[in-house]
Amino acid sequence: MIQKNDTNKNRGGRPTKGLSEKRKYRITVKMATGEYYALKSKARQAGVSASEMVRQAVDGCVVRERLTTEQADFIRKLCGMANNLNQLTRRAHREGVWLHSAQCRQLLLSLETLIDRISL
Repeated sequence: MIQKNDTNKNRGGRPTKGLSEKRKYRITVKMATGEYYALKSKARQAGVSASEMVRQAVDGCVVRERLTTEQADFIRKLCGMANNLNQLTRRAHREGVWLHSAQCRQLLLSLETLIDRISL
């Protein structure tokens, strides 16, 4: 007679998932009506559930970090310099290039210095 071992008994059905495979975390997200229906529509077009759509989006997305205050300051300075350059160009066309060449050189040096600081 063959003895049955309860621990090795095949009960059928699907094998149990490991701890890393189980989905045990829940996140609640508030959406506006348009966002919700856009998600549902895109999920339906892709043939997956809204939850699976969000999981795939999380796996495939790339999040860029926000600009630091220093980087935002550099961008503001560059915008100001671009404005100055446009004004110098207009004056140079009106009054003559040679009259404003020194200011243009000074502005170019400032731009190079700022770009070098950003590159570091």
